[in-house]
Amino acid sequence: MNPDLREQLRLLGLRHCAESLNDLLALATKSRWGVQQILEHVAHIELEDRARRSLERRLTRSKLGRLKAMADFDWAWPKRIDRPAVETALRLEFIEQAHNVVLVAPQGLGKTMIAQSIAHAAVLAGHSVLFTTAAQMLLDLGSQDSARGLDRRLRNYTSQTTLLVIDEIGYLSYDNRNADLLFQVVSRRYEKRSTVLTTNLAFSDWATIFPNAACTTALIDRLVHHSEIISIEGKSYRAREAEINKARTSKSKT
Repeated sequence: MNPDLREQLRLLGLRHCAESLNDLLALATKSRWGVQQILEHVAHIELEDRARRSLERRLTRSKLGRLKAMADFDWAWPKRIDRPAVETALRLEFIEQAHNVVLVAPQGLGKTMIAQSIAHAAVLAGHSVLFTTAAQMLLDLGSQDSARGLDRRLRNYTSQTTLLVIDEIGYLSYDNRNADLLFQVVSRRYEKRSTVLTTNLAFSDWATIFPNAACTTALIDRLVHHSEIISIEGKSYRAREAEINKARTSKSKT
């Protein structure tokens, strides 16, 4: 075997073939493949490897971390939830139309789980995805000390991301600068790229998040337009689990 062949394959971008060259040659010899069969196999394994590495990169960039599968979602627990709307969102049709999805629910009813599942489905479908909390995103943007640095970070949340998921809007109050930063993100994505947002507050209560911001109405207007708003009502899953665990503990002591 030409000792430079492995390096030449790497230079051509055929990384998987270079790494498994001995196995590839052994398989071709054993199977008595002709030139066309070898080329077809090389093309097949390289495409598979590139798809795998692309998926790994998108998953890493998405910052999704660990997530629960929607198969584990207890649809019977919420007092009210529009299951068809959730399942439609999971089919990702809204992304092709550059529409948004807003999940409105009290804490502990699974809105983050649904948002993560939508994001994961989008990653698997080949989209670039970024999952972040409102606090993390605004801290990142607010820490930029130059206009150029801020513009570069804004592009990370806007033009460089097909689907942006902003979790946990409503748990903290923000000053005018943070409100303006969120408005910039939403405005740059408006009618161009999709956003999934979770909040524990109705839009009528958003004045409590941005108490002095003049852009709140315009921000809500851009979020609501072309959006599927999915409301979930009921008691917290976590509160239920805590009650069950407490009951088990009490029973085990008797």
